[in-house]
Amino acid sequence: MSRYDWLLFLHLVGAFAAVGSVVVFSVLMLGGVRVAGPQLTFLARRLWDVGGLLTLVFGIWLALDDYSIGDAWILIALVLWAIAAGTEVRLGLAYSGRDEPPAASVRPLYGAMALAVTALLVVMIYKPGV
Repeated sequence: MSRYDWLLFLHLVGAFAAVGSVVVFSVLMLGGVRVAGPQLTFLARRLWDVGGLLTLVFGIWLALDDYSIGDAWILIALVLWAIAAGTEVRLGLAYSGRDEPPAASVRPLYGAMALAVTALLVVMIYKPGV
């Protein structure tokens, strides 16, 4: 395998972990907080920590090797990554408390995170402007 293949593989592992974080937060939104809230919150946060770091580091590495970091689709991806990371931190903190957070406070955060991660996947797959 070439270096590019390894970088892409690690970038995709990170993307799977990031999407896994959204899935675990979905379970929490659907009532999992009553059953295993702290464990699921811990899992969701660690999945984003690992996935977010891998996608960012290896995505930038790939961009520097094969593309220009100033390409529009890469800049869009970085903005979407920052939105997803920011909402994940807030969402994780909301679920870290002892009581179940009010649904009205976490639904917009979850929606923003899920939308940002989905849009990020679309940008990565279709690379608009290339």
